Amino acid sequence: MERQQQGPIGVFDSGYGGLTVLKEIIAELPGYDYLYLGDNARTPYGNRGFDTIHAYTLECVQHLFRMGCPLVILACNTASAKALRTIQQKDLPRMAPDRRVLGVIRPTTEMVGTLTQTGEVGILATNGTVASESYPIEINKFFPQVKVHQEACPMWVPLVENNEHESPGADYFIKKHLDHLLALSPNIDTLVLGCTHYPLLMGRIREYLPGGITVLSQGKIVAHSLKDYLRRHPEMETRLSRQGRRQFFTTDDPQVFDRMAATFFGKTVQSEHLAL
Repeated sequence: MERQQQGPIGVFDSGYGGLTVLKEIIAELPGYDYLYLGDNARTPYGNRGFDTIHAYTLECVQHLFRMGCPLVILACNTASAKALRTIQQKDLPRMAPDRRVLGVIRPTTEMVGTLTQTGEVGILATNGTVASESYPIEINKFFPQVKVHQEACPMWVPLVENNEHESPGADYFIKKHLDHLLALSPNIDTLVLGCTHYPLLMGRIREYLPGGITVLSQGKIVAHSLKDYLRRHPEMETRLSRQGRRQFFTTDDPQVFDRMAATFFGKTVQSEHLAL
């Protein structure tokens, strides 16, 4: 009976970016089954309001629950910023008290204060994540002495999703936002890529940064955090199936998803359409 109750780890994102996180989670924890859901039909989430993001995220989480996932990772900064707390505190106790939903912001903020030498860090993220103040709030909980500077980069996700992130046109927008952020303080020594698309811009980002600035990408951090979570929560770990299966779902066209997904995931995928 217990075997029947086991299920995959669900990984949710508004689009493709969460695949950069899933890739690192699989590298760290390869034995488990994973089910990825990209809400590509309604992406981007970054410019939408709080209530809309919560409604969309909750709907997708409920789908993952119905597909058997005991644990869901919101591999999306905007969803983690604007929906996670409400889902954890209000929705789960009511609809699925035995399930768990985790995000990507808290594991990242737990790391930041241990890396900065100057006590000043920069956040590069979408409009929605920046407006939510989630990074400054969470960093302040762990490291109240750290000063946080933010810069919204609304063009970076479209550049990646239109496969223009390696074009000369991308340089203008990358340099523009890095210059804006670094102009806020000369003491910033640690940068957080607060969007799961941004690792694909890492090479260009480093080109326009002065030496000595640490750039944090979330995939490995979230993977280590999940491994630690499962070690500390054996009651959840035993509910996860381990057949090494990976399934991919998109709310949009699977052929389009598969073509783009390879860029983020590093290998080809075969997705199925999920109608919401």
